Amino acid sequence: MPETLDRARTPLLALITQEAVDRDYQVAAARAATADDRGPRRGYRASVVLVVGLFAMLVTVAAVQTSQNADVDDASRASLIERVESRRATVRGLQEELAALRASNAAAEDTVRTLGGRLSDARARLSRVGALTGFEPVTGPGVRVTLDNPSYAGANERLRDSDLTMLVAGLWDAGAEAISVNGQRLNARGGITNVGEAIEVNGVGVAPPLTVLAIGDPRTLRSYFVESQAGQRFSSLVQQYGFEQRMDEVDDLHLPAAPGGLRQLRSAVHDQDRSKMRGGEMP
Repeated sequence: MPETLDRARTPLLALITQEAVDRDYQVAAARAATADDRGPRRGYRASVVLVVGLFAMLVTVAAVQTSQNADVDDASRASLIERVESRRATVRGLQEELAALRASNAAAEDTVRTLGGRLSDARARLSRVGALTGFEPVTGPGVRVTLDNPSYAGANERLRDSDLTMLVAGLWDAGAEAISVNGQRLNARGGITNVGEAIEVNGVGVAPPLTVLAIGDPRTLRSYFVESQAGQRFSSLVQQYGFEQRMDEVDDLHLPAAPGGLRQLRSAVHDQDRSKMRGGEMP
């Protein structure tokens, strides 16, 4: 028996050629068996020639189609390779850009950390300066002093600004870090004054009973205050006029900031420059 063709693995041109030859042989054998000398041999020859011509034309068409398919396959393969190389170049460019962005991001993070550290230092320095100048609120342990007029006080026996100033001076000498009087924070720009019989702190009137808060070491503020010259003078005033005074140690005091209006500086003129201006000379 003739070997069976493997149609899945046989090339198209060979498959067409083999099948065409087999069919031609089958047709020729059938005609030869059934003719019984009824037809002339010339017709048989013409049929063979026609079949051979058709076979040749089919082989030519198959060859042309195979060649065209090969050209298309080659063109498609070249186009695909070109697209792959283009995509690879794009990927390499993106990877380089990503690496540059990562380096830039790392540098930016270092800068942010540096600036963050500088900002923290600046804020801490501002807080310290604000606490020292009185323009920042502060908290901490200290003492609370309550001061009031005696119940029998006359016009000349009432608390005056000088009495309160002496108490505050004694607390500063004892090591107080921040002081407030009835909620008014004391600093170099403010002050304690008398307007008639009223006492003013930072330009705000305060009336007895007065509450003086002083932040510092409670263990030393009391003892150092008693030993200071201003403290001893204030104690003499308390005994002389009968002021009601009490000092208590407190673990957690809250002092507000001084009024913002005290931040504005006033101009000052040196005495020598002032004398020149009075004489008509410009400094």
